[in-house]
Amino acid sequence: MATQIRIAQDEAADEVLSNDPFALLVGMLLDQQYPMEHAFRGPWKILDRFGTLAPDAIATAEADAFADLCATPPAIHRYGRSMAGRVQQLATVVRDQYDGRAETIWTDAKDARDLLDRLKALPGFGDQKARIFAALVGKQLDVRPAGWQEAIGPYAEDGSYRSVADVVDPVSLTKVREFKQAAKAAAKAKAATVTKK
Repeated sequence: MATQIRIAQDEAADEVLSNDPFALLVGMLLDQQYPMEHAFRGPWKILDRFGTLAPDAIATAEADAFADLCATPPAIHRYGRSMAGRVQQLATVVRDQYDGRAETIWTDAKDARDLLDRLKALPGFGDQKARIFAALVGKQLDVRPAGWQEAIGPYAEDGSYRSVADVVDPVSLTKVREFKQAAKAAAKAKAATVTKK
């Protein structure tokens, strides 16, 4: 991966995301119920404390010790211990199904549908997270298998600020955050209207 990722908004953390495909996958896993830039700093924290991001090493790490490492402040996530388990599950799948090479999940996909199926099969990746990650590798790593735009939908739109896939600097991070807040407010208003009826 030669592209410079700038999601974490931290030089050391972004360097890890830029150079290690598994780190990018772990960042996406952690991106829930937690500010996105903090989630994407998680892989750097693991590397700094554990010494490696090799899926095999993470998969075979003693679970309690690894959870302690992930939950130590500053933790990798608001729910550091439970997310440590998810990271180990993800590492196991990457080790067992992709020979420890996370990037083959997207580089070897036959088409966009296959890419989404591969992503949705990962622990902690539902449909929306799979689409956002597919948009991320498409927009920032230029991995766009056949049918990419159609399969991913709005997240693939050029010039949008919908998700982490669109974060390339502090300005775009702010725009994505504003988009998410507006979407949340609209959903809340819609729910309130439905409740009143």
